[in-house]
Amino acid sequence: MIDKFVRSMAEAMAGIPDGATVMMPGFGEVGAPNALLEGLLEQGATNLTLVINSAGRLRVPGKPPNVVARLIDQGRVRKVITSFVRANSVAGDWVRDGRLQAEVIPQGTLAERIRAAGAGIPAFFTPTGAGTLIAEGKEVREYQGRPCILEEALPGDVALIEAWMADRWGNLTYRETGQNFNPIMAMAAKLTIVQTHNAVDLGMLPANAIHTPGIYVNRVLHLPVGDPVLPR
Repeated sequence: MIDKFVRSMAEAMAGIPDGATVMMPGFGEVGAPNALLEGLLEQGATNLTLVINSAGRLRVPGKPPNVVARLIDQGRVRKVITSFVRANSVAGDWVRDGRLQAEVIPQGTLAERIRAAGAGIPAFFTPTGAGTLIAEGKEVREYQGRPCILEEALPGDVALIEAWMADRWGNLTYRETGQNFNPIMAMAAKLTIVQTHNAVDLGMLPANAIHTPGIYVNRVLHLPVGDPVLPR
């Protein structure tokens, strides 16, 4: 019997190695797997590369730093691959001091590189970034009169995913804008670990409501939050 639910955070996070490339979805706080991020902090892996839309939020007086900032501040992160590194942030300080590498990518290109990895596409051409610093060292071709640069797919070793609902096969449903980077990151990683707010019996998720099929999911941890509303 296939059952991808695990019983504890320790079981969910087991085996993440030092040096792993870890994908972390979310747009701001929406769709971010905050519990799993805390689990990674406790798990202890280091020398990490983080693939994330924004490398930590701005400093706000009286508000504690988020998990990404704490990972960086503990010296656990070697590199961030991201669309935003804010100057007034822990990541910004570490990049400025030369203690953290940052590969900054336009948001659409970041999403497409991740999606391409999940779809088995090794590389693609895009006009975004042509003629800028982003194009340095990359192949350039002209398509329909526009210069385009070659971007390679971006796979991950681990994806930490937040879902609204999951069944024991690992089929996932996301809630509204919580989808953002979750579906493509779930497809692009070798090991996909999910925190789900709601657990449902097999067959209760309508086929058209399954945003990520269970074939892409390895582990699911149920962390109950909210009142389940089954999609139609």
